[in-house]
Amino acid sequence: MSEFIKLIVAIVNELHDVLIEIMLGLGFSATDKDLHFWVIGLLGMAGFIVVQMLFRILSQWSITAISFIYTITVLLVVVFAIEIQQKITGRGNMEFADAVIGLQGFIVLFLIYLVIRLILIGIKKFIKPSSKKTNIK
Repeated sequence: MSEFIKLIVAIVNELHDVLIEIMLGLGFSATDKDLHFWVIGLLGMAGFIVVQMLFRILSQWSITAISFIYTITVLLVVVFAIEIQQKITGRGNMEFADAVIGLQGFIVLFLIYLVIRLILIGIKKFIKPSSKKTNIK
């Protein structure tokens, strides 16, 4: 896990330096704060546009799908925060496998939820009487 984080940090640091050099080459004096403003702002807007389109499509199909995506996203942040906290405090081992197994726990329990929900929907449709009324006169 720590090797994975070190790799990501190295990539981000290289991109950071390259972007500053590009900005300087274009005649802009970009501070670190300027770079963060534009890069995170543009990444955020690109992400927002993609998520907006995806969620509009999913909302026509199922709100459960949107709830799942939101929950798994929050869990990803929480899981990695816990692993980083373990590294900083020295309590527990910082391992990528821990993060993966934690997310697998959510996915397994979510699949159980879906199965139960589908069974209940099936029972409701089977038991629910026909909505067609016959008019006898």
